[in-house]
Amino acid sequence: MTAAATAPSIALRRLAPRGADRDHLLTFLTSNVFPFHVMSRRTTGEVAASIDEGAFENDETRSFWLDHAELGRIGLVRLEDLEDPTPLLDLRLAEEFRGRGLGAEALRAVTRHVFEHLDEVTRFEGQTREDNLAMRRTFVRCGWVKEAHYRESWPVEGGAPLASVAYAILRRDWESGTTTPVPWEEPGL
Repeated sequence: MTAAATAPSIALRRLAPRGADRDHLLTFLTSNVFPFHVMSRRTTGEVAASIDEGAFENDETRSFWLDHAELGRIGLVRLEDLEDPTPLLDLRLAEEFRGRGLGAEALRAVTRHVFEHLDEVTRFEGQTREDNLAMRRTFVRCGWVKEAHYRESWPVEGGAPLASVAYAILRRDWESGTTTPVPWEEPGL
């Protein structure tokens, strides 16, 4: 891959949600607020139930800690729909590490992991709310392309739904360091 000129500062470490990492996962998800997720605050009971139901580890889902070489654990990523050639990303940084440019490093590390370890993956996708400008800039900065703007599709606690904005990166673009634009025109329609 041409995008990695220096050694990565963020490594992915497989998470054992029903084992050794259960308490750490509970603490991480209940002690941080994730304002751009459908459920921004979660109780211990809610998180425990989602772990027990397999939300972080099942046939189609794997979760990883994001370990920074100097800062330690900065967040987690959940990869979903892994039996599909287009898996989805759920990236969460701890509050103390947001706004420091680590989102781009984390997204690059996760993208590299997916394309280096999952041979059948041809496209990697993530979605965020329309008002999460930091994540939207991160997607673009990392070579991901906006592919959809789903109007009023993201539920908001206590408010009207917002748009969900979908970004993706193709394996061939990641390998070549290029970006394939989306053909928005609809000729003949």
